[in-house]
Amino acid sequence: MGRKQHTRNATPQGPSQRQLRAGELIRHALVEVLREEDIHDAALTGVSVTVTEVRMSPDLKHATCFVEPLGAGVDAAPTAGHVTEIIDALNAHAKFLRGVLGRRIDMKFTPDLRFRHDESFDAASHMEQLFADPKVRADIEAADDEDDGAAGLKD
Repeated sequence: MGRKQHTRNATPQGPSQRQLRAGELIRHALVEVLREEDIHDAALTGVSVTVTEVRMSPDLKHATCFVEPLGAGVDAAPTAGHVTEIIDALNAHAKFLRGVLGRRIDMKFTPDLRFRHDESFDAASHMEQLFADPKVRADIEAADDEDDGAAGLKD
């Protein structure tokens, strides 16, 4: 009976369970670090940052942290228009954050951190605006009516 060959060049459909677990571990620890540590930067003073997701590289040595400053989508919020400055400040302090993070997590390597703005909130807002459009709403309601009529014929 032959052994099953392990293919190194297989392309996985998504992150492995190990990457997901490590990403969640980093995310939770990073939230604590950002909440408790005082980072001396004018762009981060008085700013609350939400860490929405952490994506790990397959070797777990690099972490891409998706963040959203609290109130970034609201025009009246103090962070409005300053998202790029906040992300740049986090990236500037990534080595400090990595050092603090290394003392809080139990991993063989503490990954290099890279911060990115989470665009999913903007995309969701755009989708909501599209669905609120009267033309789109009429199309959706027309499609629902067609589905209800087809279902009534099958009964």
